[in-house]
Amino acid sequence: MLGTGKYKSLDDAKQSILASECEILTVAVRRAQSSTIQSMGSLITGLDWANLWLMPNTAGCQTAQEAIRVAFLGQEIVKNLGFEDNKFTKLEVIPDPKYLLPDGLGTLLAAEYLISKDFTILPYINADPILAKQLEMTGCATVMPLGSPIGSGQGLQNLANIKIIIENSNVPVIVDAGIGSPSQAAQAMELGAAGVLANTAVAKARNSPQMAEAMKLGVIAGRAAYNAGQMKVNSTASPSSPTLGLVT
Repeated sequence: MLGTGKYKSLDDAKQSILASECEILTVAVRRAQSSTIQSMGSLITGLDWANLWLMPNTAGCQTAQEAIRVAFLGQEIVKNLGFEDNKFTKLEVIPDPKYLLPDGLGTLLAAEYLISKDFTILPYINADPILAKQLEMTGCATVMPLGSPIGSGQGLQNLANIKIIIENSNVPVIVDAGIGSPSQAAQAMELGAAGVLANTAVAKARNSPQMAEAMKLGVIAGRAAYNAGQMKVNSTASPSSPTLGLVT
């Protein structure tokens, strides 16, 4: 997944999207509201929508009520862009202006209501295994625990809890926020995450399209490593060469 904010230009954003070969593209409804349908159309023109899904998000909402209202606005925006059957919404309820940490209770309340209205909800949460399971049981399509604060580039600072969330989850787990490099994206995938969402690491790179491609390769490598099965970690050394048949 790739976000659409903070890019140097519209062309830079589009080239990064193409280079990333992401499957889901997310856009903040509040930013989309301040844009025209034509400018949004300029972003999506030329993209391969047979292999790409547009997902509005409720970034900037501080309460459950506000997030619900913005989620409905997001659905109208994607309908006006021609995505009639798209019910996906990335749910964000963030009252904390400094660290942008999500409100678990507000997220849960908003998710319950929106799911009852036939939304497909992908909630952004702290790396809280209990909350993740509650949201799964509510009917969320996935859970999206943060690796570290949004835009910080600190990587997976909640590693133990993310591992527990992945182990306990029956829905895909997408690691969201804080990923600053391809190696961090690979680390998330090696844990068994179904995917990652990146934005700032790509948009603020010196060469955004090149970083988008690097993120793609990190995700591919991490998933391949997870599927291959990591070797057992040992507390002592083990020689790479066999000891049998050594000349003494």
